[in-house]
Amino acid sequence: MANLAFKNILPKIADNNFQGHRFALWGFILFTLLMSWRAIIHMLFEQYGFHQIANFQVISGDPDPMLIIYRFFSLWGFAQLIFCIVCWIVIFRYRALIPLMYLLWIFEWAFRTFGYPLIREEIAVQGLYTYGMNPGSVGAPYISIILLVLFGLSIFKNNI
Repeated sequence: MANLAFKNILPKIADNNFQGHRFALWGFILFTLLMSWRAIIHMLFEQYGFHQIANFQVISGDPDPMLIIYRFFSLWGFAQLIFCIVCWIVIFRYRALIPLMYLLWIFEWAFRTFGYPLIREEIAVQGLYTYGMNPGSVGAPYISIILLVLFGLSIFKNNI
């Protein structure tokens, strides 16, 4: 018989014993790989990520405002990479924490879906600084749903 084990979200022992479904483990590994790639693009290839992927326009001025914008974009990528490193540590050493990590990812992606449109709608709607929607905004609802399913599988315990 199978059951949901919500106690797996904050296990008493943070070991490498993952209790959830195998699909949730492999989904977490693939998602962390994708998010690590995203972080590296934002951190090291900020101009490409900012313009070609995120569809933001070049803003001109004197002094050039893009230099500081690229710096912040790169720092954002570095912050993403730090979180991905924590996820890789969880994958290799503390797999019991995968359900908790899923909750943190869900918080980020669900906030992109529901939170940012409420507080930062003017930037995306007016299109003053963009050529179109960025992939993160378009994909956020779908990624949120995928993460919710994988989270559910991560706390789904199989008693055989």
